[in-house]
Amino acid sequence: MLQLHYSRRTLRFNFPARTSRGALSEHVAWYLHLTDTQRPGLVGLGEAAPLAGLSPDHRPDFEPQLAAVCAALNRAALPADTAAELVLELVPPEWPALRFGLETALLDLHNGGERVLFENEFSRGEAGVPINGLIWMGDAAFMRAQIRKKLTEGYSCLKLKIGSLDFATELQLLAEIRAEAGPSELTLRVDANGAFAPAEALGKLEQLARFDLHSIEQPIRAGQWAAMADVCRHSPVPVALDEELIGVTEPARQAALLSETRPAYIILKPTLVGGMAAALEWWQLAEEHGISWWLTSALESNIGLNAISQLAGEYALPNFPQGLGTGKLYHNNLEAPLHIRQGHLHFDPLGGWQLPVPGQLE
Repeated sequence: MLQLHYSRRTLRFNFPARTSRGALSEHVAWYLHLTDTQRPGLVGLGEAAPLAGLSPDHRPDFEPQLAAVCAALNRAALPADTAAELVLELVPPEWPALRFGLETALLDLHNGGERVLFENEFSRGEAGVPINGLIWMGDAAFMRAQIRKKLTEGYSCLKLKIGSLDFATELQLLAEIRAEAGPSELTLRVDANGAFAPAEALGKLEQLARFDLHSIEQPIRAGQWAAMADVCRHSPVPVALDEELIGVTEPARQAALLSETRPAYIILKPTLVGGMAAALEWWQLAEEHGISWWLTSALESNIGLNAISQLAGEYALPNFPQGLGTGKLYHNNLEAPLHIRQGHLHFDPLGGWQLPVPGQLE
């Protein structure tokens, strides 16, 4: 029978991770330890790491909700082969990070508790997943140092967080990058995290367009569908929706969002949209509307990052960079056999893991 317990780890950033919503210095990850009483010693691991200022379930009662889910599942005495859909009925959709953690733990348990969730070239260590190098917000010198480092490390796609410096400085940084590498050598993405006002967005996008950008994520704040539709329709830079998807869980409303806004891309973050199955449902809906997509982590530790990376290895388009370069953000991350080489994330199936301890609250 299935039994569920949890542990906690406070992850500490190597630097203040700045977004347009403020700076983060630490991030709490909750680990779900799922076991089967018929197979002692076998553990499926999942991670629920709601993100401050963004996740619907980043709230003071997260731990009581997690404890209640554990108690309900343990009382239910479900057999280990219970379908994931039935297990996830224990978690309401307004708790997306918790749904992702439970779904991942169940998939890991079903696959032998070895953190190999999908059988594909990535999980076998035969091929890496291309990723974008993430350039965090900061002063101009900090961002220039990151850019030089990522270019030296062989990335062919960079993503810049914009919206915290004055716009002229951000344009200058993009000009410097393009002076080093043209669009045939380097793909450039930018992420505004909703920083532009609707009235100024198209004017700023006109200025950004001269740098041959691949896309801009969430140029205006989420929840303004009509304004976003106007931006998507007229922007000279392809628009990707990110925060816009959070909390939109009903299929009819999801379809209405995509039909009205018509973005070029959507960004799928399993922690924020309710898990891997939920991300795949968004993907299928996007394809019906002629919209492309990619996967991105949401600052999880290596447990969650591994799950999303293996999902990318299973479903992502070949040679299309995903947003998975977050494994080195923390100085106390759990060690995992994930490695970045020449702008690709690789998994070593023979590598070792540092696993969380059930019941440990760090």
